[in-house]
Amino acid sequence: MAGYRMVVLVKQVPDTSTKAGVNPDGTVDRARAKRMLNPFDKFALQKALEVKAVHGGEIIAITMGPPPAIEILVEALEYGADKCYLLSDRRLAASDTLATAYALHKAVQHVAPVDIVFTGLQTTDGDTAQTGPQIAERLDLPQVTYCERLEIKDGRAKARRVVEGGHQWIDSSLPMLITVANSAAKLGHKRFANVHKVKELLRDKEEMAKRIFTVDLDAIGSDPARSGLLGSPTVVGKTWKLGEIGGSCLMLSGDSPAHNVAHLMTKLKEDNRGVEELMA
Repeated sequence: MAGYRMVVLVKQVPDTSTKAGVNPDGTVDRARAKRMLNPFDKFALQKALEVKAVHGGEIIAITMGPPPAIEILVEALEYGADKCYLLSDRRLAASDTLATAYALHKAVQHVAPVDIVFTGLQTTDGDTAQTGPQIAERLDLPQVTYCERLEIKDGRAKARRVVEGGHQWIDSSLPMLITVANSAAKLGHKRFANVHKVKELLRDKEEMAKRIFTVDLDAIGSDPARSGLLGSPTVVGKTWKLGEIGGSCLMLSGDSPAHNVAHLMTKLKEDNRGVEELMA
């Protein structure tokens, strides 16, 4: 196939617009939480779509998670991915970034050869920004983090990455791994033709099996001792909820600052709240 063969790593995370509970053992109650495609991964998918639009090629979306994570792979197909892989195995439970990077680098090797691996900057549930760079190290690939612009010509990539106080241009040969910053172009709208094709695909299990593949640790040659809880040296001592999502907000606008302050103090007195409590 002409063009570049690209992998986009995506993750299903708890929907940040809904309440997510905590289990008795301190872990996030993912079973009850609504799910969504990690917002940062949308920038990675968009960057891959841009490369495909200019140079052609193939986009392979890979996710690691339980069977319901197939939902975001279907979404990736609707946006324009060509095929998807779900890495699902009970032995992956409780993976930290080290174990996750190990399993995902094995998944990338499973679909090799690959010209570019795209990842989001981070995830909304872990927020570490560690997994992408760790995968690059395991694959022994050059990497560009915080990438917001990308130009490819003659098998070489020129990437602009965000750095403190400005930006930096980096030139690299392919293959490589790129983590895409959220200052890059946002993911566009789904095309009606893609959505229609995916709906037809979901009705035909045989055809769906040709576009979405489910693999486990054994299929990708991943060592179970380096995966999941066994391969995770990170220990989370405790997690807890700080409070419920919601509350109320009083907006003061349209008058002078002095008038707004007086209004605020009156409101605080009516609510039996003092300045000391407000500032605590």
